[in-house]
Amino acid sequence: MYTDIGIATAHPDIVDDISNVFNYLTGYSGKSDYLALLVAPSSLRQRLRVLIEREADRARAGRPARIIIKVNGLTDTALIQDFYRASQAGVRIDLIVRGICCLRPGVPGVSDQITVRSIVGRFLEHSRIFWFDNGGSPEAFIGSADLMERNLDRRVEVLCPVLDPALRTYLRDVVLDLYLSDTERAWVLDSRGAYSPPTPVGEPVDAQQALLTRHTVDYLRD
Repeated sequence: MYTDIGIATAHPDIVDDISNVFNYLTGYSGKSDYLALLVAPSSLRQRLRVLIEREADRARAGRPARIIIKVNGLTDTALIQDFYRASQAGVRIDLIVRGICCLRPGVPGVSDQITVRSIVGRFLEHSRIFWFDNGGSPEAFIGSADLMERNLDRRVEVLCPVLDPALRTYLRDVVLDLYLSDTERAWVLDSRGAYSPPTPVGEPVDAQQALLTRHTVDYLRD
């Protein structure tokens, strides 16, 4: 409950897409377009690039633009270049990447608006969360895909939209905010490719422990 993200839904578009994904896996369907899901290798890469460019377009127009992504790995060259271009356009980008990250944040003129941090703690980080501000009408996705060539081009991976506004708010204001505020288990990547602990500001924050405590309390209350 506190190291991964899941959702139960009866939304007809998502349910129909999931059925088609499983039919694709078993060879009973060759479907490549989906109603709600972002599915690799057919459409996930293209849709992510569109979402990143949309934020960049808003920034170029002088409007607020923000991306927050939490994954296990970031190695895909094309998407890294997309992040660099979005940063240069003025998009604020916060990346939470547990493992390997080939993007260099904080490079003047290239990635000034990008931060990268890794959380290494008691629990194995496994959740993938993609959050786009979308001009104040946020879009959020959860799923299985890392930003690596093998996940985008050579595997079947799925990102599912989080359509409920309350759940999107929870992902942003509770989960992602905790990870971005962590001072106890976080390691921050600099422009030289070196990691160091963050500089504490205010009370210490342990994101994993905070989520564990929160969900334990909720479970006992229920």
